[in-house]
Amino acid sequence: MSNNYREMMKILISVLTIFCIYACSHKQKTIKIEPDDSKEVIIQKAVKVLPDDNQYAYKKLEFTCFIHFGVNTFTRKEWGNGNENPNIFKLQNLDTDQWCRTAKAAGMKLIMFTAKHHDGFCLWQTRYTKHGVMSSPFKDGKGDVLKELAASCKKYGLKLGIYLSPADLYQIENKDGLYGNLSTYTEREIPKKIEGRPYENKTTFKFLVDDYNEYFLNQLFELLTEYGPIHEVWFDGAHPKRKGGQTYNYHAWKKLIHTLAPEAVIFGKEDVRWCGNEAGQTRDTEWDVVAFAEDPNVASQFPDMHGDLGNREQLYKAKYLHFLPAETNTSIREGWFYRDELNQKVRSADDVFDIYERSVGGNSTFLLNIPPNREGLFSDEDVEVLEEVGKRIQSTYGVDLLAKAKGKRQLLDTDDDSYATIDEEESFVIELENPVKVNRFVLQEPIHITGQRVELHALDAWINKEWKQVAQTTNIGYKRILRFHEVTTSKFRIRIISSRARPYLSKVSAHYYSPRPPQLSITRSLEGMVNIEAMQHDFGWKAHGVDYSKNLNGGFVIHFTRDGSEPTLESPLYESPFFLQSGLVKSCAFSNGTRGSIKEVELGILKNKWRAKASHSGNNKSSLAIDANVETYWISNSSKPELVIDFGKQETIKGMKYTPPTSIQEGLLEKGKLLISNHY
Repeated sequence: MSNNYREMMKILISVLTIFCIYACSHKQKTIKIEPDDSKEVIIQKAVKVLPDDNQYAYKKLEFTCFIHFGVNTFTRKEWGNGNENPNIFKLQNLDTDQWCRTAKAAGMKLIMFTAKHHDGFCLWQTRYTKHGVMSSPFKDGKGDVLKELAASCKKYGLKLGIYLSPADLYQIENKDGLYGNLSTYTEREIPKKIEGRPYENKTTFKFLVDDYNEYFLNQLFELLTEYGPIHEVWFDGAHPKRKGGQTYNYHAWKKLIHTLAPEAVIFGKEDVRWCGNEAGQTRDTEWDVVAFAEDPNVASQFPDMHGDLGNREQLYKAKYLHFLPAETNTSIREGWFYRDELNQKVRSADDVFDIYERSVGGNSTFLLNIPPNREGLFSDEDVEVLEEVGKRIQSTYGVDLLAKAKGKRQLLDTDDDSYATIDEEESFVIELENPVKVNRFVLQEPIHITGQRVELHALDAWINKEWKQVAQTTNIGYKRILRFHEVTTSKFRIRIISSRARPYLSKVSAHYYSPRPPQLSITRSLEGMVNIEAMQHDFGWKAHGVDYSKNLNGGFVIHFTRDGSEPTLESPLYESPFFLQSGLVKSCAFSNGTRGSIKEVELGILKNKWRAKASHSGNNKSSLAIDANVETYWISNSSKPELVIDFGKQETIKGMKYTPPTSIQEGLLEKGKLLISNHY
């Protein structure tokens, strides 16, 4: 055996050893914190927490579609009560191809479908209940909405996700219902055999469960074996009503999912977490590695995992570190289910595109709900918005202005597994042969290989023979989109200001988004002064504390109306705050002949004379509930609080609006009563 051969073998063995070490440590999505771990050790452990293959594939979806559809579509309610007559589901012209075609045009990659919402009405031909499409007029009881959707997803190259509500009002309200019926826990075989309806998949399971968990597992088996492959299972934490102390055997559910849908992530449990709101709001810093008090891989109950759970102070208090990415979910319409065309506001393309950039570009996945109407179609207005959003995504992010740039090649190629690093106090520099106009810059870390590391970074552009900072923000993660006032430059510099360990980047790109008139916000002070201004997050008009509205493409003007009509250039010009007792205000920004999206707000009775008194105020004054400031709130320390609002005089009212606090999750109103009195 030659010396050269021996040396080659040594090198090969070394490479294989390194590969083995890398492969074995590659998928640590949970790491335990030991009692004597120092802060430095904890942070180094956080860097080593990586997504598993399913989670990384989920992150790469970026933009996905939620579809809320069912009996609520026909009752025009957000939540059903479980007593709905299936005859109300009079679906005539279902077109799931239109759903998928529209989602594809928008740039979405997965459809998440409400196979069963809280009302318990099933949209597939389940073997285990008659409460569903099988008892409806839809195709004479032979229809299967999910089957048609699964075929359409396959046709258009979209992945499919399943929403199966753990809560089930039909099983609660029905006299023979299984939810909370206090049945005995016994060993049951899943799936339960039904004569005349055999399964092609012959896998069976045995679990120690009660009647409702058996029912739930049987339906999960149907969904995961007859409509797949399934890539996400979505568990809602909402419970409109409880009965009989019903508990869920999540470990059995999980085993079923992992066995039958090995590529699926589980939302609401240990794979994906809620962002904490349903309004499309995002945080400046969204960490994937978060703190847990117990091992999430063996937990059956999960805390409300939203908020900034990954900052250093949170990690220092953790007993386990776990990879748990956030999903930003909201609806294109007011409410999750379709109600009507006239009174259900639809988000503009400006709004949806902005949420896309903030969520996908802020290290989370964007799940946008599009509720089909009673014809079984996405409405024309929704389709128009989605198609426009898809065009903007493609025209902006489909063109990489750094395609011919010079720099570290690992940053400029399309290989997810290649990455580059820098030493301390160095920076990444990208150069172009010719100057380009840019107002978007994308950075990505190889989170599936080296973890999430960067805590603070900045982008500089070479302008007038010197470096000028154009953007600075916190972490990067899977993807960070930097938005800034447009610059023309031939050179960029990326500075990593703070990192949990040596920083790595896998991809950077530069883009240009043609500025549009900004979205507007309408607020009214307690004294009744209405203020209309560009939204702070609408970059291109306001960024980093600088107002560019007066010198960007000639600036913009704002026109408004108070009679319900849409603003035009002939409508009153907004120049300063004005007084309004109550009423509807619509506003719109115009720039160089281009009209922005319309902002509409119904302002109620002026509250400057109101007084509030609470039965249990906790640590917050009751007056904060009526102070016209959305940043402040009243929260009670009682489980059954009362809030009395004195108008100061008799008023004629037709409704009340309640705005929950956006900065906290506890204390939200689940159910209540509104009482009125003529005495004050």
